[in-house]
Amino acid sequence: MIPAMPASAAARPRQASSASSALVTFGRVAAMGTVTALILIAGVWASWGTAQHVMLTKGRERGTVEVTRCGGGVCAGPYAPVSAGSRARGSVRIEDSVAVSEGRTYSVVVKPGSDDAVRSGPAGVLYAWVPLGGALLLASVVVAGGLRRTRVAWVMAGSGVALLTAVFLAV
Repeated sequence: MIPAMPASAAARPRQASSASSALVTFGRVAAMGTVTALILIAGVWASWGTAQHVMLTKGRERGTVEVTRCGGGVCAGPYAPVSAGSRARGSVRIEDSVAVSEGRTYSVVVKPGSDDAVRSGPAGVLYAWVPLGGALLLASVVVAGGLRRTRVAWVMAGSGVALLTAVFLAV
């Protein structure tokens, strides 16, 4: 006959299993939370390089540029000032993207201490935040799969899609 196990010994394997399961769950949540935070921070960081010039225009040179030539990822054209203290320039550079085409005139903000310009106005603000829209989409996958928070993931994905769609329509 097999002797019966004491009640406290029978409970130990379950307690150990429960503790290791909780530890694994905590590790998964911590790791995926960190990955999600890093993705979103990278999206904001990548966007802020341009967005700061477009959104915080006080004291910056504002004007228009008529794009006359494009090549090598950069478009250029003469700059006509609009704000006080801004000076006319024979040529300023603007990034060649889907938001810029040759022969058109755009409202721009000149980056301080350079001849580089970024689009301003609603289209420029939206275009500056495109990296954040992509980061929201990527992070939503991590939140849904790694953190198992599907509602939050859907909100993040919807926000990313809304931002990218607004950029597409505005540009």
